Amino acid sequence: MSEGIVKFINRQLKFLFLEPFFGGSHRIFAQNLIAHSKHTIDLVTLPDSFWKWRLNGAALHFYKTISDLDAYDGLITTGLMRLADFKALCGASCPPVLVYFHESQLTYPQPSGKSMNFQIGFADITTALTANQILFNSETHYKTFFAKLADFIKKMPDYPPEWVTAAIHSKSGVLYPGCSFEGAPDAGTFCDSTPPLIIWNHRWEFDKNPKDFFEVLETLLERGHDFEIALLGKNVQFVPKQFIKARKRFGNRIVQYGYVPSKKKYYEWLRRGTVVVSTANQENFGMSVIEAVRQGCLPLLPKRLSYPEIIPEELHSDFLYQDNQDMVNKLAFIIENVSMFQEKRKQLSKKMALFEWEHLGGLYDEVLLRLVSTRNH
Repeated sequence: MSEGIVKFINRQLKFLFLEPFFGGSHRIFAQNLIAHSKHTIDLVTLPDSFWKWRLNGAALHFYKTISDLDAYDGLITTGLMRLADFKALCGASCPPVLVYFHESQLTYPQPSGKSMNFQIGFADITTALTANQILFNSETHYKTFFAKLADFIKKMPDYPPEWVTAAIHSKSGVLYPGCSFEGAPDAGTFCDSTPPLIIWNHRWEFDKNPKDFFEVLETLLERGHDFEIALLGKNVQFVPKQFIKARKRFGNRIVQYGYVPSKKKYYEWLRRGTVVVSTANQENFGMSVIEAVRQGCLPLLPKRLSYPEIIPEELHSDFLYQDNQDMVNKLAFIIENVSMFQEKRKQLSKKMALFEWEHLGGLYDEVLLRLVSTRNH
């Protein structure tokens, strides 16, 4: 351990967490970091709406909101704020900053027919360059970010700043955001719903690809398979048309339609689940899947994104699919043969426990110690 870190160990440090989009995984991460850190962390937030306005305007709001940055040893924020703007306004009073990238504009998929606004792409670059330390929420996100960064720079018509890749890479790392579970069923008490209950617990947005999900369920229905559906995800602004059509098509098979605000009731639904399904086109970590699998759901996930990272490699052939046809076949087999998967169900639930904050909290404190040691370096 370096001398710069050792000198801070004997006192409690104080950090300011600025969260410009306090909802979903951002909210859960901030609250759990505060709960599990040995340091004092003050939290200042903005609501989880109007994400483009938050990205571009949060720095201006926080600059006028925070009265005494000198009171803090370090600052924590996420990628949905233009850190360069904030640091320019604060000047020398700004302490060293850790940026946590839950998502990044360079890697986020665009709706059909739309392309990324280049100005928004530069937000990632300038935020990363002005951070003292950077964490990504998975190896997948880390690798994809730098691949997309290189592609983005190549698109510049002249004077490409090729140096930025090495500069950002030198201070970047990976640390999972962690999960906080409401307990978990004992290994021998997993629920076997009859008929099998298929869980969808993702955001009701285009990047989670509900179209393919409902098409696969339609195929299962046509083949005569019996099942029920719990649609638990949250939609921010409006209900996508795929969900409206599905409610009519599947009728009483849908036993839960919509976000469950009670965490207790949400986990009760997960414990009733047979299988949790994802058809996502974008997923940097997979917290909703990890939560469901910890409670006893069997996973069925695309063999891409972060999913091969969180599912043990020896179980990939059972629970990761290559395409929609493979998904149909594997989902049909799982719901017709749940009893065959009990040992793997136990194995997966135990594996997901490794993502708990009790295992990860100390690692974050080590990162924060290193962050403070960079001050005046």
